[in-house]
Amino acid sequence: MDIQNAFAPASEAETHARVARKIDIVVIGAGQAGLSSAYHLSRFGLSPQMQYVVVDRSPQPGGAWQFRWPSLTLSTVNGIHDLPGMKFADAVDTSMGEVHASVAVPQYYGAYEKAFDLPVHRPVAVKVVCERGERFRVETDAGVYAARGIINATGTWESPYIPPYPGSDLFRGRQLHTKDYQTAGQFAGRHVLVVGGGISAIQLLDEISKVTSTTWVTREEPAFREEPFTPEVGRAAVAMVEERVRRGLPPGSVVSVTGIPVTPAILAARARGALERQPMFAEITEHGVRWPDGREQQVDVILWSTGFRSALDHLAPLQLRNADGGILMTGRLATQVAKDPRIHLVGYGPSASTIGANRAGGAAVRELADHLQLL
Repeated sequence: MDIQNAFAPASEAETHARVARKIDIVVIGAGQAGLSSAYHLSRFGLSPQMQYVVVDRSPQPGGAWQFRWPSLTLSTVNGIHDLPGMKFADAVDTSMGEVHASVAVPQYYGAYEKAFDLPVHRPVAVKVVCERGERFRVETDAGVYAARGIINATGTWESPYIPPYPGSDLFRGRQLHTKDYQTAGQFAGRHVLVVGGGISAIQLLDEISKVTSTTWVTREEPAFREEPFTPEVGRAAVAMVEERVRRGLPPGSVVSVTGIPVTPAILAARARGALERQPMFAEITEHGVRWPDGREQQVDVILWSTGFRSALDHLAPLQLRNADGGILMTGRLATQVAKDPRIHLVGYGPSASTIGANRAGGAAVRELADHLQLL
């Protein structure tokens, strides 16, 4: 997409004044949630470029998937669901053995954007969204929009979370987050402390423990799920997260409800002692960590696999969050911001999964278009 032409000003004076281009809807983000929303906008008859656009900060199609570690394959991811209107298998040959998710998903998303002629502008980073009368001023690093409605689909990848711990600034080793992880080989010969009890933490712990010594710590006892994961379990988990956001609470993790499915890889890691979990330490020292009872462990690397938060800083001027840090949500699938029905958060809360994002994209588009009287 030609960003310069898309934002071409009528005159030099307009360039300096940063005159906003009027449009009905701006979709922020082109991952699963953003592409699903764009598909439904076109399906409901809204004109690409004229009535809606999609802006995405990434350099190429693929959402956050293009940045995932190389060892993450289609067989190890938590699940990739088809986007509406095109099957994953129609764009990616999955018969060639292990396929890297960081390659396959961008290939799929790119083919999807072309197939449906979706108006994705990239790389375009949204800096801030402010309210300006009956419209929103959407300021990006490539121009300004004056939008009647916003569909935010920025996900969480740009907002990694590392909890504050005493002494973290004193540690002389290396600290990194899951977002920064590439390969286990870089840690060979070093003792690695893995912090976190989610699926990613266990996957990375499994990899790293094959090449070097590790210690695993979690805040709570990991909730492994020995029985099969059923659609009923998934629906119950989504319902619990939805109930939270409809009360204005922070979404919480779906995995904390469903538990971690026990896979052959987890069974193998257990068998070789890689999943011997320790409770959370109390502080970080220059050369390691210390527990409340005074016990210490020297470590060279701390890998924080402590999750992500919703990447919503650009919406801060709209003051959507309440005192609890959550956002009160409403609408059919809890995508509509109760405080301002012109804003939908897709991929937030119960729609923070590939299948949830698909359904939520359609619901958000229908509700927003109805509210703006575009249908």
